[in-house]
Amino acid sequence: MKKEKKPEQFIRHPSYPGGIEAMRAFIKMNLRYPEEALKNNVEGTVSVAYEIDHLGNVIDAKIKGGIGHGCDEEAMRLARMLKFGVPKHKGLRVTFHKTINIHFRLPAIPKPSSNTQLVYSYVEKKKEGKASYNYNISVN
Repeated sequence: MKKEKKPEQFIRHPSYPGGIEAMRAFIKMNLRYPEEALKNNVEGTVSVAYEIDHLGNVIDAKIKGGIGHGCDEEAMRLARMLKFGVPKHKGLRVTFHKTINIHFRLPAIPKPSSNTQLVYSYVEKKKEGKASYNYNISVN
């Protein structure tokens, strides 16, 4: 009994070089949390619909579902930075439509442990009759 082959699709979809994990790593590395969103403690997911041309470039991006406070603009910036590998389509110039969800999560602030020690140091310098002070505070 022969194993049946799946029929080959006429048009193959573009893929990000390195796969979905590489795309997630790219987004995580290039994501800049907007200042306004940090000030207002905004978290959420922005959904971006974008188009990929026959060369693998993102040519258009639109917000499908946003959270505001600068996160929508940042998500569009990231979507426009993506570059895809597109297989040849027998001379056809095909535009692909895709959607991506970009998650905005506030950075975790580490909580001090019970054995935290604060070390203070104080240095006084005198220059031209004026005193200047340097304070170093380190948490271990």
